[in-house]
Amino acid sequence: MSRLLEWPPHERPREKLLKKGPESLSDSELLAIFLRTGIKGKNAIELARDIIQHFGGLRKLLTTNKKNFCQFKGLGEAKYVQLKACLEMSQRYIAEELVQNDVIQSSSQVKIYVQSRLLNRENEVFAAIFLDNQHRVITYEELFFGTINSASVHPRVIIQRALALNAAALIVTHNHPSGTSEASVSDIDMTQTLKKTLELVDVKLLDHLIVASHQVTSMAEQGHL
Repeated sequence: MSRLLEWPPHERPREKLLKKGPESLSDSELLAIFLRTGIKGKNAIELARDIIQHFGGLRKLLTTNKKNFCQFKGLGEAKYVQLKACLEMSQRYIAEELVQNDVIQSSSQVKIYVQSRLLNRENEVFAAIFLDNQHRVITYEELFFGTINSASVHPRVIIQRALALNAAALIVTHNHPSGTSEASVSDIDMTQTLKKTLELVDVKLLDHLIVASHQVTSMAEQGHL
């Protein structure tokens, strides 16, 4: 093991980030900056590599529970709290970006947001983004909660919230904890029923996004709306 301070400056994670930007760093290098120090016999990068290998990737590390996280030597409750705070800040940043834009600019913008909210949920969650008549975000609300593979959706509840919020349009979304983002037959049927029901109160359904693994499927892009 060699101390990071003994490495050439261009190979040290912090200096590399400052010079080339965070996108130039590997997962291990990013984690090493978060860790700040290593443990006896391992510098921060070596420890970071061991951690990522142990958990099976950065995403699994970021979503593991407190018990599993704290059991790994070099981690602990303080690091767990810091990690969760970082994740929450990133989610709030994405949400703020979405809300502060005058108008939703693209479907990719919304996909990033719903993915940050629903990607690592263990059970199905059905949510809606309510929009005004200029397609500015009014609010995001999680409306229905289910099991690992299903959630009952009630169009009447969605209509009531849309009217209460004076929404002119909405985007609905739900996650597939199973890992496939493809729309099921029941997803398609429910979406088309919801679209027709909302039209009765002059509210437009713009899209239904399905979140799974690292993918977000747009039912509008697939021609189901």
